[in-house]
Amino acid sequence: MTKRKSPKRQNLTFERLMAIIATVNLSLVLFDLSYVPWRDFYLKNFPEITKIYDPVKGIEDHRETKNYLNRIDALQEQVSPTGLTSPEAKTKLEEIDRLTNEMIDSNPFAAVNKSGNFEKAKNRMRDRIGQESAKQSFSQFWSQEYLSRKGWNEEINFFNTEIRPLIATNYFRRIGENGELFDNFWLIDLPFVLLFGAELLARSYYLRRRHPSFSWVNAILWRWYDLFLVFPFMRWLRIIPVVIRLDQARLLNLQPLQQQLNQSIVANFAEDITEIVVVRVINQIQGSIRRGDLISWLTQNENLRPYIDINNTNEVEAIAGILIQTLVYQVLPKIQPEIIAILRHIIATTINQVPVYRNLHNLPGMRDMQNQLSEQLATQITANLYSVVTTAIEDPVGAKLSSQLAESFTKALGEEVQQKHVISEIQSLMSDFLEEVKLNYVQRLSQEDIEQIMEQTKQLRTKPVQPIVDKTNILLVNKDS
Repeated sequence: MTKRKSPKRQNLTFERLMAIIATVNLSLVLFDLSYVPWRDFYLKNFPEITKIYDPVKGIEDHRETKNYLNRIDALQEQVSPTGLTSPEAKTKLEEIDRLTNEMIDSNPFAAVNKSGNFEKAKNRMRDRIGQESAKQSFSQFWSQEYLSRKGWNEEINFFNTEIRPLIATNYFRRIGENGELFDNFWLIDLPFVLLFGAELLARSYYLRRRHPSFSWVNAILWRWYDLFLVFPFMRWLRIIPVVIRLDQARLLNLQPLQQQLNQSIVANFAEDITEIVVVRVINQIQGSIRRGDLISWLTQNENLRPYIDINNTNEVEAIAGILIQTLVYQVLPKIQPEIIAILRHIIATTINQVPVYRNLHNLPGMRDMQNQLSEQLATQITANLYSVVTTAIEDPVGAKLSSQLAESFTKALGEEVQQKHVISEIQSLMSDFLEEVKLNYVQRLSQEDIEQIMEQTKQLRTKPVQPIVDKTNILLVNKDS
């Protein structure tokens, strides 16, 4: 009893089978598209293929050029038993000469864009004979005198190797009843189209069962790329579903190519997007400044524009309070020695400027006493000021007065800022400043090395994540130990 494959394995096998079939179909499509342009190549190297595939494209031997080559074959058969000087051979040479002139005049190669091959044949004959006229060159070549003098075998071998292959490339292609060139490739492509169409319907039906909200259109568009496999036109686009299927079936790894494409696309658009986004933001800010939104925010004046408050808090006053608390309780104690040094210097300088104290410098011990006095005064003043500030903050009455001071300051500032000349000057300066930012810094952003930025981003994504250490557990372990 054979072991049953897992569903996942079965799905992978099915995907690989369908990917291979799609690849075969794409190969046939590419061969069909290349057959007519490359028919000369197939005719020269793989003549058996042309015999099989010519009927599919409605290609037949051109009667005029085919008859011309047949007459030359008949000449070769005539020369073998009777020789080149026989009356029969002479008659055939004259007929070949007439057919050559007719072929040069009518140019049957033009209908299938093979005139270049015919010109190449005429140039080779001109070089062989040494004359400028193609008709005269061919007439001289197909004369008994020339072939007898130059040697029949050598000249007919030249024609069969240099001229005949070029003339043999000419053909006639039939026109269908629809007025287009005859093409029966659809008969070869039809089984593949039916197969992929049935597969697409089956997948869409399965998707609709899994997702009842899906319509038939949504289910079919879920695998939009498979539609190229059933379209009877622009068949070369089937390369898209084939590549995707090969990647899904794990027969082709497109991850490096996808990363490179993504990086190239991002690198191409990052500069433009950076400029657009930054300039757009600056333009929005400039527009807000011109509309008076900045003044409205600073003063929170609802007459200029309704201000939306989300937390019933004056953020400016709250931020000012936090900064004052930080300044008083954390910053001032750390810089107190520097403040004392500055005050001591100021006091000493002031004392030295008094004439009475300047004369007392000559007395013994007065300079040391002056330094001690300056140190004590500076320390006492600093301590008193710090005490006053902290007391004012901690005292409810002082806090209320400070709040009133801040409110009055904000109100007074807002009233003064609302003066027309002040508003217009601030708006003008801010708008000019943002315009300078666009001109001086946005261009630098766009000139950043995008490739370097992409490489740094890639390194961040591929960098292994360091394990997070739970410091709480470490503290608990240390405490218990």
